[in-house]
Amino acid sequence: MTAPTPSVRERIDSLPSSELPAYIYDLESLSAHAQAVRAALPEQVELYYAAKANPEPEILAALGPYVDGYEVSSGGELTHVAKAAPGRALAFGGPGKTPAEITTALELGVRRFHVESEHELHLLAALARRVAPGLRPGVLLRFNLSLPDGSLETSALAMGGHPTPFGLDPSQADPLVRLLTDGTYPQLELLGVHAHLASGLGAPALLALSESVVSWSLALAGRHGIRLPEVNVGGGMNVDYADPSSRFDWTTYGQGLTELLVQHPDLTLRIEPGRALTAYCGWYATEVLDVKRSHGEEFAVVRGGTHHIRTPATKGHNQPCTVLASDAPWPHPWPRPRAHGDRVTFAGQLCTPKDVLSRAVPATGLRAADRVAFALAGAYAWNISHHDFLMHPNPTFHFLGAGR
Repeated sequence: MTAPTPSVRERIDSLPSSELPAYIYDLESLSAHAQAVRAALPEQVELYYAAKANPEPEILAALGPYVDGYEVSSGGELTHVAKAAPGRALAFGGPGKTPAEITTALELGVRRFHVESEHELHLLAALARRVAPGLRPGVLLRFNLSLPDGSLETSALAMGGHPTPFGLDPSQADPLVRLLTDGTYPQLELLGVHAHLASGLGAPALLALSESVVSWSLALAGRHGIRLPEVNVGGGMNVDYADPSSRFDWTTYGQGLTELLVQHPDLTLRIEPGRALTAYCGWYATEVLDVKRSHGEEFAVVRGGTHHIRTPATKGHNQPCTVLASDAPWPHPWPRPRAHGDRVTFAGQLCTPKDVLSRAVPATGLRAADRVAFALAGAYAWNISHHDFLMHPNPTFHFLGAGR
């Protein structure tokens, strides 16, 4: 569904032009979705939310009852989430962690570190000894695992299976496990393996990937005669912007993980969805400023643009949208600009031809001052956008439901 929910539509209609563009989040819809996801997963699966997808405090709070913790990938995210969700479990991931960031994490009592390199392991060990001698933080070694050809053919974004800056090369597995098990670093606890290898996968492909990661991890443990209590298979659940009604099949995924864990009853699996939890709860609402024709194509120029919602420009997709016709009187003495064809391309206010939110949208009769609600804007939208380019005003933010 791309049309705004009734409460979102009501809020969009009520906003004056001065408060547009606006991000509007339906927290009741988000909570219901998160509850359904949690119910589909077996008890042995821990659900951490990848805060990078959308770190708004209201979003974190709405997810709180349904997640086991939050994954953060920078010092900024770390302190932000620790403040917004006090007392909740945090996992600190991401490449290039600085000494200051690791120190802050240790001071905040973070118990899980996704270690991305040998240098980072040495750094964490040295800082843990000095900063938090009684903590003994846990380590999940993140690996960029080799995969069978074709494993990631349907992936929208691959972080593993080929040369990338993410994680450890599998050839480093044995020596680093020895460092964590032979007494070299008693101040650290080896918890397991982390392997987030791809994004944009459906349930069958993600299950096959999870099985491969678990098999590799347990073989590693077997070689060293140890038990790895945890395996983190990351996120990567598909969100289809071209077909929003095609949702990731959480029921099939949960059933597959259940079957996998029957074979490994002492193992805890952890997943870290981000986009697939929050994308559907958000809309970016704006209004049409002008409608014009250029070389046979009709354009609607809207308030805002890809400096507020960067995803359509970076991913090269059309952001799903709904036109909300305005019946307000036209305040000018000249004719109201309108579309004369049945297809319109929505563009923003930036001085670049890449500032396009959606092309060839069915919009017969579209007129200036009509409003447009761009769906699937609850993840990787505002927080990854280049807000200050051209110094246009920031959007307003509205959180509906869940006590708001």
